[in-house]
Amino acid sequence: MIYKFIFGKPFETESVVNLPSDTQIFTDDLKQFPAGKISLESGFELSIPLADDDMIFGLGEAMGGINKRGRIYRSWCNDDPSHTEEKESLYGAHNFLVIYSPSSHKCFGLYADYPGNLVIDAGCTKKDVLSLSCGQADIVLYYIEEKNGGIKDVVAAFRNIIGTSYIPPYWAFGYMQSRWGYGSQKDVEDVFDNYRALDIPLDAIFLDIDYMDEFRDFTVDSQKIPDLKKTVSALKENGVHLVPIIDAGVKSDEGYSVDEEGIKENMFCRKKDGSLFRAAVWPGLAHFPDFLNPDVRKWFGKQYSVLLDCGIDGFWNDMNEPALFYSEDGIKRAADTLTELAKKADRNDSIISWSMKDTVLGVQNSIEDYKSFYHRVPASLCGNFSDSEKDGTAIVRHDKVHNLYGFNMTRAAAEYFSSNCEKPVFLISRASFIGMHRYGGIWTGDNCSWWSHILLCLKMLPSLNMCGFLYTGCDLGGFSCNTTRELLLRFLALGVFTPLMRNHSALGTRAQEVYAFENPEDFRAIIQLRYRLLPYLYNEYVKACRNGTMYFRPLAFDYPDDRIALSTEDQLMLGEELMIAPVYVPNATGRTVYLPEDMYCVRCRKENGGCAGGAPEQVLYKKGVHFIFCAADEVVFFIKKNCAVPVVLPARNSSEIDYSTLSWWGDSSAFGKYKMISR
Repeated sequence: MIYKFIFGKPFETESVVNLPSDTQIFTDDLKQFPAGKISLESGFELSIPLADDDMIFGLGEAMGGINKRGRIYRSWCNDDPSHTEEKESLYGAHNFLVIYSPSSHKCFGLYADYPGNLVIDAGCTKKDVLSLSCGQADIVLYYIEEKNGGIKDVVAAFRNIIGTSYIPPYWAFGYMQSRWGYGSQKDVEDVFDNYRALDIPLDAIFLDIDYMDEFRDFTVDSQKIPDLKKTVSALKENGVHLVPIIDAGVKSDEGYSVDEEGIKENMFCRKKDGSLFRAAVWPGLAHFPDFLNPDVRKWFGKQYSVLLDCGIDGFWNDMNEPALFYSEDGIKRAADTLTELAKKADRNDSIISWSMKDTVLGVQNSIEDYKSFYHRVPASLCGNFSDSEKDGTAIVRHDKVHNLYGFNMTRAAAEYFSSNCEKPVFLISRASFIGMHRYGGIWTGDNCSWWSHILLCLKMLPSLNMCGFLYTGCDLGGFSCNTTRELLLRFLALGVFTPLMRNHSALGTRAQEVYAFENPEDFRAIIQLRYRLLPYLYNEYVKACRNGTMYFRPLAFDYPDDRIALSTEDQLMLGEELMIAPVYVPNATGRTVYLPEDMYCVRCRKENGGCAGGAPEQVLYKKGVHFIFCAADEVVFFIKKNCAVPVVLPARNSSEIDYSTLSWWGDSSAFGKYKMISR
């Protein structure tokens, strides 16, 4: 059952699109809310009491565990490349959570539909209180309960109201190679040639900002790539797709057609005085398309046609929180502050020195900058969020609706592709809000080559699935810092199972392509395993999208009566047949795994042919705790007893997979019973 509680006059985020006819709707009713206490005295605050054993799941892309209890989270799309333990927000704003009581088996879901800064205190300040608070008392709360239902039923009900998740083209489930620094035809050819020479499967090569002409969106530096159409065509003939990046900021530059047209047609965000807002990102000072405006989305979507006409059929949208390196006004504010601090400075005055440092660092992604520009939005959507209205259009200050920016950038692209492209277009975004899952996938941003970030990715996956984001994955090997051979192997062992399987690294880090390491045949075997499993992985992905279920689930969702499963945070269920338990510490010979029921341990390595075409080692283990040996060049996963999964022989890319080679792994009594869906 869905209950919708409307307080004040909220902004219509368009995240909820499919409310059941029996939804109960309450307006400004503080007494009917089924859980906790609501206060509107100073903005909005909801306080929900927590029992000692209550668990909190959800919140999408966030730090912390699968059980989110004990931390503070801030829903604010944040360009922060340092994903360390204390961070309260990352790139996405995903305000859905489920509270589950193991002792009573009662659970309910809560979605706070609010486009600005929202704080979720999940039993941190007070261990027995969950609180949600925001600055405006104009918000919609959805309370979801399923009588006699479990956590999965509550999640399914939420997934139904927010709409079907994005299904990318089949090739998007292949292996992908990226690096900040690829920008020339030679870079692309070198990557392709090295993968092909070693017979390592590959479906896509990504281009970061360096392919553009001085970082101008929808341009190509002809000195680096003389004929993009020819380059794309040559790759496609070999089953490989080229995926360029598009940033949110449009370079402010006389003679640049996109910028000049955007100014002429009033497509960019403006300040309160009507002047254009400018801030610096990679191209220097840039204008920012007003993506919350439907006319701007149509205009921006058309810009992709320049690259689509060259045969490009995949994009990644970046820097769309939006990231702001600095603004002209911000530099002036900082200079004025530093001048005043300098007057008070003393060699022994550490407070002044600290304030100077904070002033310099505060120039980037400044809240004052986010408060300084505005959107033109249909007045019917705005509620109490508008500063002024005229002719059916409202002016809304950006910080009040900040979390919708990246969502609507990706929406602009997807809506254009839907109307103008015969085949599905691959699309991922860095920033997101619930609702964007209908238009594209996400990657989890600038992680690091740290062992802890394998586990962080694992914990984010089910939380993102709860919020509709099924097509997702992390930068395998880590984006920042220098990876090691062992670390990359372990990252890839997780990446075999994530819908997005992309190796991506930062400028200035060591070469992270798998052919850059000794014994590349070990990497080849793991990537080949991905292609062997592709029929199953794609099948389970599409089923989860169509049915509103989860591709990845915590063990707690499937085994709510099992106390060990409830507390297991480093294993995941995948589909209805598989469980994964990756290794995420260095120099390990294996790891302890809990089996919540009898399962086959499937061991894949190049020696036994499990990766390259033969049959893996399969041993049936009883329910319980086991130490499972797993070398760095192996992938181990688990199939439930009485279940089997389809596999094929590996191929150089997804288009070359031969379904006539279909065979089965798992329980022989279940061979052939698994139902395949048509592609």
